[in-house]
Amino acid sequence: MKLKQKLGMGYLRAFIRMTALVSKEKAAKQALRLFSTPMQKPKIADGPLFHKAEKLLLSLKGHRLQGYRWINRKAISLNAEAELPRKVLILHGFESNALKFSDFIQGFLKKGHEVYGLDAPAHGNSGGKQINLPLYVEAIRVFCEQYGPMNSYLAHSLGGLAICHYLESVPTSPDTRLVLIAPATEARTAADQFSQLLGLDEETKEIFERLMIEKIGHPPDFFSVRRTLHEIKANIRWFHDRLDRITPIRDVKPVIEDSLPNVEIILTEGLGHRRIYRDEAVIKQAIEFI
Repeated sequence: MKLKQKLGMGYLRAFIRMTALVSKEKAAKQALRLFSTPMQKPKIADGPLFHKAEKLLLSLKGHRLQGYRWINRKAISLNAEAELPRKVLILHGFESNALKFSDFIQGFLKKGHEVYGLDAPAHGNSGGKQINLPLYVEAIRVFCEQYGPMNSYLAHSLGGLAICHYLESVPTSPDTRLVLIAPATEARTAADQFSQLLGLDEETKEIFERLMIEKIGHPPDFFSVRRTLHEIKANIRWFHDRLDRITPIRDVKPVIEDSLPNVEIILTEGLGHRRIYRDEAVIKQAIEFI
């Protein structure tokens, strides 16, 4: 965490604690608002890939949803006899955007695939100020109903948890291919990490979770990649780093123990949570799999 971020988090922690002295309910409401609000919104790269994309606009709960489509017609023509083109949807994580995955986009295009990207609510060029998992899942649903059906997906972090919750609710088959890169495996872990980061006392933490259930309909434990995988029939390749501090390996170990026949888990060492999706070997294996 950078010094500026540390100072900002220190201020927020002190603010929440002071608020809790007056009202734990208000402190919990502030904590939930912070939990749902991206603190950083990376600039959209104003490069060739952005300008080559067909811009796809949708609306969700009164907010603009920004999507993208890329088609390499020359590659499709060259690959027509070798492999049928696939429709690939790319989904990013918290405080990111679709164009962060340019290496994957270009690789899929070289194979002749039709590539789609979606900026989640409150991210990239999409509107809104807050995000939660059901909202991200609904954004995926709206997008796929308009531009799908898709038969391939690549998702990182929060996008991984969201796509798994979407896919458990729609038909999938072994022909469906899913690449997960450091998915937010258990929402319980994210909620507990955030509560600890803000230094919430037990009573405020209990109110925080109650408010979360009221807002999104389920406790954090419900939002689980492991749980959804038992309903998803897609072929899945999952990349995860042993030293990931955001989505820790301890959450992945039960999935490894499940030994689901359609799930291949590839563990890396020293790439962490974000460098893993920029690693050349990971990119190459993901593109080959799709």
